[in-house]
Amino acid sequence: MALILALAQIDLRVGDLDGNVERITDASRRARDAGADAVVFPELALTGYPPEDLLLRPGFIRHATQALQGLAEQAVGIDMIVGHPESDGEGLYNAASLLRGGRVVATYRKHELPNYSVFDEKRHFRAGTEPCVVDIAGIPIGLTVCEDIWHPGIAGASVAAGARLLVNLNASPFHAGKQVEREAMLRDRQIEAAVPVVYVNLVGGQDELVFDGGSFVLDAEGTVCARARSFDEDLLLVEFAMESGLPVVRPGRIETVVEGEAAIYRALVLGVRGYVGKNGFDGAVLGLSGGIDSALTLAIASDALGPEQVEAVLMPSRYTAQMSIDDAQAQAEALGVSHRMIPIEPAFDTFLDMLAEAFDGLPADVTEENLQARCRGVVLMALSNKSRRILLTTGNKSEMAVGYATLYGDMAGGFAPLKDVPKTLVYRLAEYRNAVAPVIPRRVIERPPSAELAPDQKDSDSLPSYDLLDAILERFVERDQCQEEIVAAGFDPATVRRVIGMVVRNEYKRRQAPPGVRISRKAFGRDRRYPITSGYGASS
Repeated sequence: MALILALAQIDLRVGDLDGNVERITDASRRARDAGADAVVFPELALTGYPPEDLLLRPGFIRHATQALQGLAEQAVGIDMIVGHPESDGEGLYNAASLLRGGRVVATYRKHELPNYSVFDEKRHFRAGTEPCVVDIAGIPIGLTVCEDIWHPGIAGASVAAGARLLVNLNASPFHAGKQVEREAMLRDRQIEAAVPVVYVNLVGGQDELVFDGGSFVLDAEGTVCARARSFDEDLLLVEFAMESGLPVVRPGRIETVVEGEAAIYRALVLGVRGYVGKNGFDGAVLGLSGGIDSALTLAIASDALGPEQVEAVLMPSRYTAQMSIDDAQAQAEALGVSHRMIPIEPAFDTFLDMLAEAFDGLPADVTEENLQARCRGVVLMALSNKSRRILLTTGNKSEMAVGYATLYGDMAGGFAPLKDVPKTLVYRLAEYRNAVAPVIPRRVIERPPSAELAPDQKDSDSLPSYDLLDAILERFVERDQCQEEIVAAGFDPATVRRVIGMVVRNEYKRRQAPPGVRISRKAFGRDRRYPITSGYGASS
């Protein structure tokens, strides 16, 4: 007796019920034609993940229920295990159902509802309490959903109910190092359950989140016997044969785990591709300054969308160095991206003339610098509107943390690929991309960073060195350490106080920033939600 199970790692669109049914049906047909007895899909595959407050709309739930029944009617010649919302009339559950021969045969309700980090499931769902064991090709299979497998007890309860194989439906978002973490955690649960485990993950970009796939199967000893691709759709077939009352996994295709800068870069590419494509834009436009941030953003956009779908705009001012123009043009040409030059000097002069009376007698300061950034923002938004291409902003996490960015200037745009990427990581990613193919001019990586909004300006005039700044930000933002803890780790008290003060003061800017790809454990936005008005600051 043998079971061939297909792991359908597919890219779905939140809220697109009809489109998701079509994608699930297509993958099921391909799995059936390849000889599979059953196909497993990710968590909430029917609605896409996370559906957020769409789940509060009764009409959406009715449509989802109808879509599930229509999908069941497509379950001909193959069983489907599909994630979906389920209503019992009194509450809503995050569920997984076995569809067979036109019917919903069995349904499992997720027990553990995550309510931390990017998750907010207790807002929408009730928790299930009972295991669910289904028979497919003579093998009793216990169904679980995502967070259930991260907690001890649930896997064991499923085995106690008769399961000899566990199937876990997931929508597990990426952060650096996540795949290794997942597989280590599954080994812990596998030791508890002592049966093989099938882990099916979502893939694709959804707003700030990226789902990286990497679906895999562990045998009863905790060894990875099959693994799908990372950051790509995949249909992975795995065969199980019953021996001595337990299903034994026959070794299958094992893709290499993508790690380090390669994983982060691919996550950024997938996030940009998902956001642009799923929101119906015709491509992307961005300002290309000759600096490292816009250079990396252009490379990501080109890899995500294709160079023919990207436009780079050079907008020099009186403070722009010729080498910045030369390097920007060289990169656009290396990538095959169309580019144009629109100097902002006429607009800047006009604004200075308009404001001359109001500014009379006042010294030049950051106001004039911000005017230049806002001239650029106006130009880029006009091009975005006219071309139906989304404007990608180019700021990084270090800048966003301390407010080294201009509202309605370089922050203007629809999506921020580097929003969760610290400056020091920007450099490492640039080196990674150049190792694949040299498209970022060497001088862009090596020259001191500058906003070029004032004579001979350098970032170091306004900020600590990025090595130091990022080290402090990592502790304060991602680890939630207080000033005393950071100072105790060996950092200068005055510098720590200054950096924390900048972070706290600039919360209002981050609230007005576009969404961006999450690649860390704590990104600004869904992860880190702080008050704008607060008395808890650098001295606390």
